[in-house]
Amino acid sequence: MKALVVFYSTYGHIYQMAEAVAEGVKQVNGAEVELRRVPETLPDGVLEQMGAVDAQKAFSHIPVCTVDELAAADAVIFGTPTRFGNMCGQMRQFLDATGQLWANGSLVGKVGSVFASSATQHGGQESTILSFHITLLHQGFVIAGLPYAFQGQMRIDEISGCSPYGASTIAGGDGSRLPSENELAGARFQGKHVAGIAAKLAS
Repeated sequence: MKALVVFYSTYGHIYQMAEAVAEGVKQVNGAEVELRRVPETLPDGVLEQMGAVDAQKAFSHIPVCTVDELAAADAVIFGTPTRFGNMCGQMRQFLDATGQLWANGSLVGKVGSVFASSATQHGGQESTILSFHITLLHQGFVIAGLPYAFQGQMRIDEISGCSPYGASTIAGGDGSRLPSENELAGARFQGKHVAGIAAKLAS
């Protein structure tokens, strides 16, 4: 069973979550996982003004994903920051290039899942994941979320992302808050959960 973790990260929060998702996938016997980032659409000058250049160097070694790689995977787990309650433009543009895969039914029956980040606790983590699901359903993915078996999403002793729709992290208004251990644990759980479902479907 082969899983693909496809993400876009501006300041590294989603990259850290993606690594945790991949760790979870590896907990399933026989599962292989690869990380891929979607193409950047912003000019270097804009990224410099955003202060994102140095942060992105941490994952510049991750290969850029091609749409054909989606068809070769049994499961695809997407990671995106929130932009006004929806996926980021870079992820949207990447998915908009998958029309031929849709026409051929290349993604039908694969397991799809989503994790996200937002600046604030109620900044659109859930709506981003749920609206992302619309695209996955059009492509024929079998959608998996983050079940309440991950009880970390029920904690009220600390501020934390994660919902039944998928793992998430809160970056803070200035991006200074890194994913907590509870949020990373949710990402690992989701990776293992998705990989387990995909392995059963592939057998």
